Amino acid sequence: MWEKILFCVSMCVLTFSFLSKKISYTESSKFSFHLKFFLYYFLCSLLAFVIWPLFLFRPRNVKNSRLAASILKHITKLYDLKWELRGGDILSKDRGAVIVSNHQSSLDILGMFNIWEVADKLTAVAKREVMYVFPFGFAAYLAGLIYIDRNNPKRAREQLNMTTDVMVKEKTKIWLFPEGTRNKDYRSLLPFKKGAFHMAVAAQVPIIPVVFSPYYFINNKQGIFNKGHVIIQCLEPISTKGLGPEDIDGLVTRVRDAMSTVYKELTKEVITNLPSDYPHTTVG
Repeated sequence: MWEKILFCVSMCVLTFSFLSKKISYTESSKFSFHLKFFLYYFLCSLLAFVIWPLFLFRPRNVKNSRLAASILKHITKLYDLKWELRGGDILSKDRGAVIVSNHQSSLDILGMFNIWEVADKLTAVAKREVMYVFPFGFAAYLAGLIYIDRNNPKRAREQLNMTTDVMVKEKTKIWLFPEGTRNKDYRSLLPFKKGAFHMAVAAQVPIIPVVFSPYYFINNKQGIFNKGHVIIQCLEPISTKGLGPEDIDGLVTRVRDAMSTVYKELTKEVITNLPSDYPHTTVG
């Protein structure tokens, strides 16, 4: 049975790999843009469907996430994307922490897959609706992903605060996107929501800011989805020791300012290094 499943999966991957390569050499269009994203979602779902039974042996264990990431990260090869991690030693330290990063696209998850093994014990927070996207949502649940109800802020905060033991006792890092939604304006960061910062202060664990350089190679309106280079920069941890709820606003400002500065520097670096005729974009 498993041999047949693996054979079918292999054939699907090869077929979609061929299609992805074919459309990589066609001119930009709405069709190719959406097809590339469809392939991305399809392969993530297909691989999740194959591996989720393995998670039943240790349900809700974050080690399942690392296994999943080690498989799913290979989707990157179909899109000729390069993820360059800087400051990986910060991410690899064995400690509980809250990781906050900017959010530009669903491709952020693919970037996370490519650096997951560096962080080791890592999980993420997602909106509750994702759980019902079978099989990916269910597989992610078994892999230890934390779902919150964003329509109920009080309940969401309670759910986040329940993660204290996970970070402190199990030394697990939890990844959040404080912008709260995808930011398609590559010129600046959106305002930050406070949930991640309340979580870090409640657990008294450090905040690790992580900045993704802009996805200059993606533009929905123009149908652009080219190969690209993304720098993932880890900033020095920011301690929350001794901080309380009254310090949240200042903490949010401090973290966002630091990330905004680095984001602008990375933007300048990746854009400067592009060929003069490269159709880069500042809007996703």
